[in-house]
Amino acid sequence: MSKIKIKKNDTVLVKTGNSKGSKGKVIRVYPKLNRALVEGVNMVSKHTKPNAENPQGGIIKKEATIHISNLVLVDPKSGEPTKIGRKKDEKTGKIVRFSKKSGELI
Repeated sequence: MSKIKIKKNDTVLVKTGNSKGSKGKVIRVYPKLNRALVEGVNMVSKHTKPNAENPQGGIIKKEATIHISNLVLVDPKSGEPTKIGRKKDEKTGKIVRFSKKSGELI
């Protein structure tokens, strides 16, 4: 199992699949499954029974998880896709993520 470099609230771009080219914010990451839930990406139709929340029932659209390998992080500064590096911060001594394209900290 490799280190997942995408975290919650990151903006990502989908590089393959039905939602190719769409950008969205990561809602949740599932590290054991190597999958992530991205806002507005990989929408599926779910049939629901009537309940208190939805008395009519019917078909609702919701996001499904997408594999991490199909996502690439978008650089917050330039808005372009970038790879992610990790290094130790000189000031705090903590490991921080940085954009390999611009060198900026994420």
